[in-house]
Amino acid sequence: VIPSYMFAVVSLRQPAQIGTTIYTDAAFAKDSTALADEVDRAIKAYALVEHPSLGKMYGFEVDGFGNRLFLDDTNVPSLLSIPYLGYTDMDDPLYQASRHFVWSNFQPWFYRGKYGDGVGSPHTGIDYIWPMSIIMRALTSHDKEEIAECIKTLRNTDGNTGFIHESYHKDDPTKFTRPWFAWVNTLFCELILKVSQEHPELLKRQYA
Repeated sequence: VIPSYMFAVVSLRQPAQIGTTIYTDAAFAKDSTALADEVDRAIKAYALVEHPSLGKMYGFEVDGFGNRLFLDDTNVPSLLSIPYLGYTDMDDPLYQASRHFVWSNFQPWFYRGKYGDGVGSPHTGIDYIWPMSIIMRALTSHDKEEIAECIKTLRNTDGNTGFIHESYHKDDPTKFTRPWFAWVNTLFCELILKVSQEHPELLKRQYA
């Protein structure tokens, strides 16, 4: 899965920096950097794919034989989360193309319903949206109105429980999976903290 390898590149560069600046272990830092560079070269050589309608973008999976899988998983790492992971920035044209794909009907696990749109997963079945995808959409956006729309959707899809769930039915948020899902509630807290620092006015809006 390509986003996982991107995460590996970022994660390998971090201990290399620690080895250089804290432990002064040049050999360890060199080995860690070399492995990160090797994985990164492979991503750039094999993971850039041509979508028949959207053009060049990052692939979700490739097999080395020219085959590629056009979808995204709502879990992180994912195509949507690439800049959140730190592999590239939000303005990267390849990321923007990938992001457009993820949030479109070209993506087989994308759903639009009465209660917003988002990415689902084979883990929870057809027509169930994962709020994690909505949170990640907001965390990887510069657009205040897009972020506000995500907050509104999250506000209105808790199934009247006060918690964010693993998934909810696109037309009825009282139908959900996992009454308590710590990962997604923690990500929501991260989103609110980020918005409070960058766009505090959004938290003062009345979201109907």
